[in-house]
Amino acid sequence: MPSKAPYVVFGYGSLIFKPPPHVISQAPGFLKGYVRRFSQKSHDHRGTPENPGRVVTLIHKEDWDHFSGSDAFPDEDVVWGIAYTIDPLYESEVRDYLDYREKDGYTLETLDVYTVEDGIEKVVTHNAYCYVGRPDNPSFVGSEPLEDLADRIWRSVGPSGRNKDYLYQLAESVRKLAPASFDSHLFALEDRVRELDDKNNDETQAQ
Repeated sequence: MPSKAPYVVFGYGSLIFKPPPHVISQAPGFLKGYVRRFSQKSHDHRGTPENPGRVVTLIHKEDWDHFSGSDAFPDEDVVWGIAYTIDPLYESEVRDYLDYREKDGYTLETLDVYTVEDGIEKVVTHNAYCYVGRPDNPSFVGSEPLEDLADRIWRSVGPSGRNKDYLYQLAESVRKLAPASFDSHLFALEDRVRELDDKNNDETQAQ
């Protein structure tokens, strides 16, 4: 009787800096043919129903091309994150935990996770589970100009904290994943929001 395939979850947003429970191993890697964008309203974590924040979602590159009129980096199609292998004794519990945590507009897909070894791309995990935000979900907002997005994130606060702290933690975590890990959109957005921090601090000190 063949052994059951391990339950592996790929994290590309808050799962990078706030891992799921019962992880027995983890490895950095990337997806191909997707983009990570702050295109998902957050009514329940980093914003409120009246003033939703923005959190990242993973979107098929071909889908994003229909919404990316405001995107400053339209050609990127690689998303770095972490593949978590879950203790099989707790698979059902972790599935329920993640289904609840990612309840606001995400659907579950299985994807291959890649890495680079000695300059060569290779698949490290087949059929990792990943929560993907589809463009037809009600919380999807599409592409927004970077300056507008930065302002929204800088101002938004929800039950899980300030939206900008989510952005800062994610950017820092992606930088540390691997020597080759990058996300031009994420890092550019981080720079814009930090500029708003600096501007606000300057204005506060001038008063």
